[in-house]
Amino acid sequence: MSGPLSERRSSGAGEKMEAAAAEPAPAAAGGGVAPLKPQAAAVPERLQRREAERQREAERRRQEKAAQAVQEEQSGFFAAAFSRERAAIEALLGPGPGQAEAEEALEEAAARLQGLQKLLTDSVRFLAPYEVRQAQEALSRLQGALTAKRQQLQPKKRFAFRARRKEAESAPPPASAGQLPQESAPPPAPAGQLPAEGEVSGPPLCGFSRAEAQTLELGPSELLQRDVLLADLSDCRVLLRGNPNTLRVRDCRGCTVLCGPVSTSVLVDGCRDCLLVLACQQLRTHRTRNTRIYLQVTSRAMVEDCSGVRFAPYTWSYPGIEGDYESSGLDRGRNNWKLVDDFDWLARDEPSPNWSVIPEQDRITQWD
Repeated sequence: MSGPLSERRSSGAGEKMEAAAAEPAPAAAGGGVAPLKPQAAAVPERLQRREAERQREAERRRQEKAAQAVQEEQSGFFAAAFSRERAAIEALLGPGPGQAEAEEALEEAAARLQGLQKLLTDSVRFLAPYEVRQAQEALSRLQGALTAKRQQLQPKKRFAFRARRKEAESAPPPASAGQLPQESAPPPAPAGQLPAEGEVSGPPLCGFSRAEAQTLELGPSELLQRDVLLADLSDCRVLLRGNPNTLRVRDCRGCTVLCGPVSTSVLVDGCRDCLLVLACQQLRTHRTRNTRIYLQVTSRAMVEDCSGVRFAPYTWSYPGIEGDYESSGLDRGRNNWKLVDDFDWLARDEPSPNWSVIPEQDRITQWD
């Protein structure tokens, strides 16, 4: 068929075919196929995310490497400074040419030893635990040598039977039976047992020993920069209001010990079921069981061969404590009471089972 009608039909069929070609293809059954254009755009987006993650990881590793380099540099500086100062103190504690020169050297050694302790305190945050332990042990040995030198320079009393008889006639009252006079020696260690860490061979300057169920006290004039030993006490309450140089609490049972600020170190060894209130630069605790420690410490506390030791912040106060803090050199605003290194527990991702923190509701706030 020809003519206008056939041309109109042909033109209409062509328009329908063009319209069908312009329309999008229907989706296939069951969800169809995702459009190609969005899928093509998603590939570079994933690549961008992966590249960003790679760059972040590279930056993190770079920062860790830089921090490690700084830490190694700081550790090396500390080791060199500590070794140099330790050698100077050992030289000062060596044989002196005379009494006056020896006493002057002793005072300088004490001042430098306190500065060395402060160096360790300020460096703890970037030192490895074994470095801290080695430094603390070196400080303990130096402190023992300083104490022995002090005792060596003290004038010795002449022996006299008359003086002995007079002392026997005026025996101390029972409440002071445990007090250690300067001339008396500490209780001997059991056969085959080495002295505790930090123990010196000479007698302590003051303290209490072998007392039971007593209240024992020492004041500021008796404690000022002296080394104190509390040994073999049972069910005693000990009040040390003042500023000792060092404190050793050894083989005590069921005792309460409240002590003012200690200039250097406190050693707790072989104690059980005690309540200790201590402020110091360093605390070392050995062979101790079921003991609560209310602590202010400017470095880190150490526990070894211990169990059931619990910590809380130091809360004791008494008239004159501000002056004792000033003479001790302790920074009252710095307290690392819950930073405890347990040398029997090496797992870093799990807390030690040998020590814990006393819950706030169980802490003592009134001591009188």
